[in-house]
Parts: sequence; structure tokens; C-alpha cells
Amino acid sequence: MKNVVAIVGRPNVGKSTLFNRITESRKAIVDEASGVTRDRQYGIGKWGKKEFTLIDTGGYVKGSEDEFEADIRKQVEIAIAEATVLLFVVDVTVGITDLDQRVADLIRRANKPIILVVNKVDNHDRQLEVAEFYSFGFDNLFTVSSINGAGTGDLLDEVNKYLEETPEEEGSDIPRIAIVGRPNVGKSSFLNTLIGEERNIVTPIAGTTRDAVGTHYKAFDFDFILTDTAGLRKKGKVDEDIEFYSVMRTIRAIENADVCVILIEAFEGMMAQDMNIFQLAIKNKKGIVIMVNKWDLVQNKDQNTMKAFKAKIVEKIAPFTDVPIIFTSVTEKQRVLEVLKAAVKVFENRIKKIPTHQLNKLLLPIVENSPPPTVKGKFIKIKFITMLPTYKPTFVFYCNHPQYIKEPYKRFVENRLRELFDFTGVPIQLFFRKK
Repeated sequence: MKNVVAIVGRPNVGKSTLFNRITESRKAIVDEASGVTRDRQYGIGKWGKKEFTLIDTGGYVKGSEDEFEADIRKQVEIAIAEATVLLFVVDVTVGITDLDQRVADLIRRANKPIILVVNKVDNHDRQLEVAEFYSFGFDNLFTVSSINGAGTGDLLDEVNKYLEETPEEEGSDIPRIAIVGRPNVGKSSFLNTLIGEERNIVTPIAGTTRDAVGTHYKAFDFDFILTDTAGLRKKGKVDEDIEFYSVMRTIRAIENADVCVILIEAFEGMMAQDMNIFQLAIKNKKGIVIMVNKWDLVQNKDQNTMKAFKAKIVEKIAPFTDVPIIFTSVTEKQRVLEVLKAAVKVFENRIKKIPTHQLNKLLLPIVENSPPPTVKGKFIKIKFITMLPTYKPTFVFYCNHPQYIKEPYKRFVENRLRELFDFTGVPIQLFFRKK
């Protein structure tokens, strides 16, 4: 990647706050607790005519007993390797620590442009305390207060010196695919398998992933944004403040996605929390693919095992059953590309447009031959059908008595629509209006 800026430093110096300030977002979780950021968080920054990818890393720690720290160190080292320029963030209120020295030693070996960013300099007295940081020996030193934005303009002016001009891009419709599910069903492993590197930290501990992290995936003729999310647990089990923020990020990732790949475990099937995630995706009118992971670990399978498992899922998700269900093993790399094919197909179904003349030619005769039941002696006649120009398939049926059309008939019409035009994996909205 070109124009990549990585933010590095020890824990709790304000890296995520600076990331949010530069990207003008709240993508990175900010908390006083150390070690909140675990995976590399990517965002887009823009200053003047130059655009760049900004990476927020976990706080670099060495010698800690926290079992996540080794993985966080690995994530920091990968970010340094990817970067065009490094922002080394330190805290003026604490001064230079042994851990700051270790980070400085690490990034010197990278032979990349380094900008020393002294954070939390928000008054004159703290400005005087900056002098000690010159002992690091870095040529570029800037003082900022990332919480209120002071000094970030001068910092970005300096960053721009190391970046290439950003060419004008044509508008594109790159699908956004969110990988969602309960904790520890294999979401991060799925993403890491696809991109061929340890993009996200994977451990057997539920709740390892806390940020909803977007990755541009371009391989095997696929091109889309994949977002790994924190596992959604029942509200009663969300007892950490940080995990609460993670759940909010996951919900926001679902809201921003075009298609949700819902991972479930082959051992447990469609659990109550899986159904909550499924309903959340439907509520937001997102495309859906159900991915049954760890299928290789199911014992005593025969030719009917998969069919019976699928029937149980379909029974639970009814009445919206027109959803791709794919049985995979991420660790064995079985059928993982089929999930991507299904997700892209669902995206295409979601943005599909059916011309009005085609709707009235094919669907109108069906509803005329099978009209809604008579109510209070009134005959209901549907006269005209059209599709609204939205990214959520929405159809309007004009008729004489829309108030008398009941839910069973709406399902009948939806099923005929799906048979005629293939909206697999996509919730459909139907509105009946008076002509």
C-alpha cells in the first residue's frame, strides 16, 4: 500500500484519540484502561490534496504477563512494516519511560521516516516540559493535544511531505461485507484465512476482537471491504464497559454493511443470539449469508446430516428462508471461497433493479389470477406495480383497498417475486398504496 501512516507508542498515550481526530471518526475505542486497542485499526485520513491510510496500533509492551501482549506486539511490528511514515506518540504528562525507549529502539530499526508526537500539550506549562523528548534524537518533533485538535494541522503538514499525490478516483460500488456472530465462532480466523496474514488476533478467549476492523480484499476476482467484528453476546453477559463499546461498533458495522456473513458453529446450530443477529440484519435490510463453521469436526456425518442441519436452520429463521447456507471449515480452508461468491451474489441481488414494465408483465398476471381474499364484501384489485430506486429492494403495489391486504398475502407476493427475479439473501419491502 502507498501512503500509509502508522501510529505507534506504549499503551495509554492517546494513540486512538489521535487516530479518531485525524480520521474525523470514532472508529477506534478510547478508554483509560491500558491495552484496549488490540488489532490494527485502519482508517482514511485526508489533508490538502493527499489521502492516506492511517493505522492505529495496540500499545507496545514487552515482558508483560498479559497473554494478549505478544499478539499486540506482532500487530505493531506488522503495522511498522506496512507504513510509509511512523508517528511515535508519547505523553508529556508522564515524560520518558523505559517503554518509550523500547518503542524508540524498535522503530529506529525500521529505517522509515519518524515523526515524534508529544501528546497532551494543551497549556503553556506543558509546552515547557517538551524539551526532554529531544533526547530521543529524532529530527521531527511536534506537540499536539489530540483530544481538542491543537497542533494536528502542523503535524499533518509534515506528514504530507512524505506522501504521494492522490490520483482522482472514479466512483465505485465496492461491496461492504461484515463478518458477524457470537464470540469465538471463527470470525477473525476466517478473515485471516482469506487475506493470508494474521490481520486480526486469534485466541480461544471470547472477546479478543474489540474493534470492527475493515480490510480491502482484492483476490480471486473478488473486490470488496471485509469487516471483522466483535462477537455479539447477550446484554446480560456484556459486563465490561470496553466490551459494550465493541458491541456498539459491531452494530454500527452491520448498519454500514451491504451484506452480513453470519457465522454459526456446527456443534451448536442456530442459537438464540444468532437469531438476534439475524433479526438485526433483517431490521437494517442487509443482505445475509449464513456460514456454518467447523463442519469438519462434526462426527458420524452421512449424506443426510447436512440436509437435516440446514432444515433446522430454515425452520428457525422462517418466514425469511431464502438465504444461502454454506457449510465450511476455516482451519481446513473448505468452501471459504463459496462464502465470498455467495456474499457477492447477494450484494448483486440487493442492488438489482427490475424495470416497471417487466414487473407488470410478469408479476401482475399472477396477482390478478390469485387476488387477495375478499374482505367485508369488497374485492381487492392490484392495478400497477413499481420498484423504488433504493439500495433496499422495495416494491409498491397500487390497489383499490390496500388496508385489507393481510400478512399471508404479502408473503405470497414476496415468494412470487423471489421465484421470478432471484432475491436470494435479501430482505424485500412491500408497500400497498391506494391508486
